[in-house]
Amino acid sequence: MQQNKNYYGELKKVTVNNIILHYAVAGEGKPVVLVHGNGEDHHLFDTEIRQLVDAGYKVYAPDSRGHGANAPLSEYHYSDMAEDIFCFIKTLGLDKPALYGHSDGGIIGLMLEISHPGTLGALAISGTNMSPEGLDPSFIEEFTAKNQKEPDPLVTLMLSEPHIDPDSLKNIAIPVLVTAGENDLILRSETELIADNLPDSTMVILQGQDHGSYIAGSEVMGEMLIDFFNKEYSYANENDG
Repeated sequence: MQQNKNYYGELKKVTVNNIILHYAVAGEGKPVVLVHGNGEDHHLFDTEIRQLVDAGYKVYAPDSRGHGANAPLSEYHYSDMAEDIFCFIKTLGLDKPALYGHSDGGIIGLMLEISHPGTLGALAISGTNMSPEGLDPSFIEEFTAKNQKEPDPLVTLMLSEPHIDPDSLKNIAIPVLVTAGENDLILRSETELIADNLPDSTMVILQGQDHGSYIAGSEVMGEMLIDFFNKEYSYANENDG
């Protein structure tokens, strides 16, 4: 099969929102955008890319600003990152793609659809919080101490943002899959609050899993995404590749 020769896509770059974003693209079919978490890059999703390509989806996996192949920055804000992905979608001409975001990627997905409702056709998020208070207190304590000794703008970002009003989630009309690990660094109450405020949500807590164990190098999340997208995701241009 043709897609077997390059599961992880050709690395390309595009200028959006006044910055350059590098991204991988692979497969053919309905578009799915994958957005990784803090300090990671698109290779977090190598397994999911392979699974989604095999399932008949075209995958776009950008490195977030300051991450991966992109030039590092001295300051970060989730609002900028959400606007980056919105502009990425529009610049590439993707009409209502599905989006999956892990951790910071989930924050970006929620903020994108709040700011630009109707941009996405479906949304899946994992290990996502609406504010720093949604993180496990021990995680906050540990990383606050580290950041005081060696300041890192990416750590500063997750200790000071986001600030998503739970009521704003009520304006997200598309289907949303909300997942977290049983031993996630996101509080269970935070995951439940997100799911409860979304009009069309499905929440799954994965037993025995932590923040990323069912995502990096695991087929668990990819199988969930394929099942969710097959059932809930109707692409605007079904005949477009």
